[in-house]
Amino acid sequence: MAKGHRSQIKRERNESKREMRPHAKLSYARIPVQKACFVLDSIRGKDVESALGILTYSPRYASAVIKKLLESAIANAENNNGMDRSNLYIAECYASDAPTMKRIQPRAQGRAYRILKRTSHVTIVLDER
Repeated sequence: MAKGHRSQIKRERNESKREMRPHAKLSYARIPVQKACFVLDSIRGKDVESALGILTYSPRYASAVIKKLLESAIANAENNNGMDRSNLYIAECYASDAPTMKRIQPRAQGRAYRILKRTSHVTIVLDER
């Protein structure tokens, strides 16, 4: 039989599984997953300085949003974990589906077409070399 209250056991279990690397997550971003992944694929595995350069000069809309998220992850690494910015690289970055907003577009003869405005959850995890 386990010792302690059920909530205490859950808290201890979750602490052991918690991500210790610095990370940042953007929920409900108004970017489709496929378009976010184009940008994320270009920076995956790179050091943070070159990734910021790529995001600054990328013409895609998602790059501006992901650049802001990357700067947040860098700030988390420096302030919360005391890591050096020059040693950081992007260990993981991924986008997953979020709820889709459904809208209606009027069409000919009284018909209505559905427009799907897709959203995503974007996560960036950093690590030191």
